[in-house]
Amino acid sequence: MRKTIASRLPGALVFLLVTILSNPLHSQQARAALRPATAKVVINKNIYGHFAEHLGTCIYGGFYVGEKNTTIPHSDGVRNDIIEALRVLKVPVLRWPGGCFADTYHWKDGVGPKEKRPTMVNAWWGGVTEDNSFGTHDFLNMCEKIGASPYLAGNIGSGTVKELSDWVQYVNFNGVSPMSKWREENGRAKPWNVQYWGVGNEAWGCGGNMTAEYYANEYRKYATFMTDWTNSGKMFRIASGASDADYHWTEVMMRDIPGGLIEGIALHHYSVIKWEEKGPSTTFSEQQYGDIMYQALKMEELVTKHSAIMDKYDPAKKIALVVDEWGGWYDVEPGTNPGFLYQQNTMRDAMIAGVTLNIFNNHADRVRMANLAQSINVLQAVILTNKEKMILTPTYHVMEMYNVHQDATLIPVTVQSPEYIIGKDTLPAVSVSASVDKNAQTHISVVNIDPSKNNTVTIDLGNTAYKKVSGRILVSGKLQDYNDFDHPQKIRPAVYSNAVLKSNTLTVPLPPASVVVLTLQ
Repeated sequence: MRKTIASRLPGALVFLLVTILSNPLHSQQARAALRPATAKVVINKNIYGHFAEHLGTCIYGGFYVGEKNTTIPHSDGVRNDIIEALRVLKVPVLRWPGGCFADTYHWKDGVGPKEKRPTMVNAWWGGVTEDNSFGTHDFLNMCEKIGASPYLAGNIGSGTVKELSDWVQYVNFNGVSPMSKWREENGRAKPWNVQYWGVGNEAWGCGGNMTAEYYANEYRKYATFMTDWTNSGKMFRIASGASDADYHWTEVMMRDIPGGLIEGIALHHYSVIKWEEKGPSTTFSEQQYGDIMYQALKMEELVTKHSAIMDKYDPAKKIALVVDEWGGWYDVEPGTNPGFLYQQNTMRDAMIAGVTLNIFNNHADRVRMANLAQSINVLQAVILTNKEKMILTPTYHVMEMYNVHQDATLIPVTVQSPEYIIGKDTLPAVSVSASVDKNAQTHISVVNIDPSKNNTVTIDLGNTAYKKVSGRILVSGKLQDYNDFDHPQKIRPAVYSNAVLKSNTLTVPLPPASVVVLTLQ
């Protein structure tokens, strides 16, 4: 029997919810309206993508424990529990090997017998020695186990055109060539048919400190030699895109790169207070929370304005906006390597994930891939590991709840939200997105970012008649709560049964700092 939310939550939290929901002084009203008659855009499942860089313990000690000298159950060195967790998450696409690391990575060093592979120094992330034991075969085979499409980030910062074109041939060519022969000698006869390729990363910074105009020419050169050996016409080349509000960069990419050479343009935006003073991951103040949420909600403006530039050159929206790095960025945990970017993951991160994914859903006409930074043990991770232990973070749970939107049809929604006022900023407290799946089930995801006030959302469902509603909720006693290795289940989704369906109206009471996903039938 499925339990109600009250029976699934700790006693103190039940008391908190009852107190808030019954106190009108803490209650605010929001309104939303679905427009199912205008639904036509499909939410690309790749919006729910992830990112795995050779950074800290994301790969080594995270995904990969090696094939020897470990008691952790694994498949070819990749942890079985992580494979299973990411399959449940329905990870659609995984980006690798970077990040800044990508433009220092030479893929040929990571294939062949592992004992013969050369080492390198990871100059960007901690100055550690990289032994290249996790390479192309390991990553692509892992993606097959997870059920994710691989997204390979090519090296154009310190690599050559030939190096990148050889990589494409190595992983995709099904005929006879030096690269396909080498692949077969290394244990893989069948090509992987990799579709998604990044042509460099952050070319404006760690990828070479290039100007937009210079990079556009470099992109054209590299992309020209990236032959689609699969003969499927599905190669998807992604240009290194803008940082935040660098609209000039997007303008140049759209103006100077011919449409036949490009399928996507990247955008990077992190929710960070100040780069020189990011703040703690767990002991933050409400003001620091508000500052981070301001940055998270800024994604709406960034996506809108970059899309408008793309619309000018590409009104048919053939080129995708790919937000292949996003998430919260804080100070590292005390006592950890500053170059490893290890941080805890709280209900604040659940708020970031919820509102950001709603933004991506609502802009699905142009945003067709996004990659959370990063999968394991780095930045806003969905999984944290400590030797044999593994925990799922609040961000994991939000992304798992939201995977009902993958490849569903977006239902346009308008929202009138109460305000969350923090310091000098006034933010919308409520965020909403909705979709209808192939089974005609409607899914609505709702976030209340206000940490102290309940928001009751009244949703006009349009002309669609529904008979029942069910839901799940992610909530905890305070924003600073998180799962740790001693309490791995402190925060997890629970059944939500407080939504009231009456005629064509749905009433949804939301506790403070909560994420709710509803299913209507």
